[in-house]
Amino acid sequence: MSDKQGADSLNRDQHIHAVEFNRNNERVHQRKCVLIPAYQEGTTIGPLVRQIRQYVSDVVVVDDGSVDDTAEQARQAGAHVLTHPENRGKGVAFNTGFRYVRDRHYDYVICLDGNGRHNPADIPRFVAAYERTGIPVLIGNRMSQPERMPRSHRAANRFLTWLLRVAMQQYVPDTQCGFRLYRCDVLPFVEAHESRFAAESEVLLHVIVREITVGAVPIPAVYNIKKHETNVLLVVWRFSVLLFRHYRQRHERRSDW
Repeated sequence: MSDKQGADSLNRDQHIHAVEFNRNNERVHQRKCVLIPAYQEGTTIGPLVRQIRQYVSDVVVVDDGSVDDTAEQARQAGAHVLTHPENRGKGVAFNTGFRYVRDRHYDYVICLDGNGRHNPADIPRFVAAYERTGIPVLIGNRMSQPERMPRSHRAANRFLTWLLRVAMQQYVPDTQCGFRLYRCDVLPFVEAHESRFAAESEVLLHVIVREITVGAVPIPAVYNIKKHETNVLLVVWRFSVLLFRHYRQRHERRSDW
């Protein structure tokens, strides 16, 4: 290789690294917030918001028609609170929050539950992964420590992961984890129509059908919270119904081409 060719190659490499550095540096300065849908979480939401604000200053809580002091506790802790006059379900709460953060021109949003099931100390894992990769959807992966999950949850997660891979040709290691990061430019495409527990599953399917890149962030499983225990069989049933509905619609669209 001539000196000129070697110099050209070096310059190209330096340009590629400079572009990547600038993109990473740009993501470091992007605006972010945390979104929490909450219902009857007056005892947990205040301490949770204060913990979160150690990592992300802007916190949005959607109080989904609580009759306790969820909204007041969240405000006192420093969150911006959006309120539904009546309980409308987690999916609707997410949609309300998504519209708010999009209208305020945030670049990305991190979603977690209001009952203490997700550890705010894991937020920097999502931020670091996003700043490094720019992947538009990041989902927490608790399956790196499956022994910390109840057997029923572990079995359900593995079954749904297998089902998703077979039906949609997509591997997501922890389909049911609600600890997630969404880049705000994808939010118009992921709003849920399901109002209740299947909302997060539906959002995941919207992401996959639109071939939006999905990444995983390893996080520890937290299962010391007894409140609001999940009906695992109901989750499996609803996710399976949603999955096959999307699978059928996808193939119907292809057959029309």
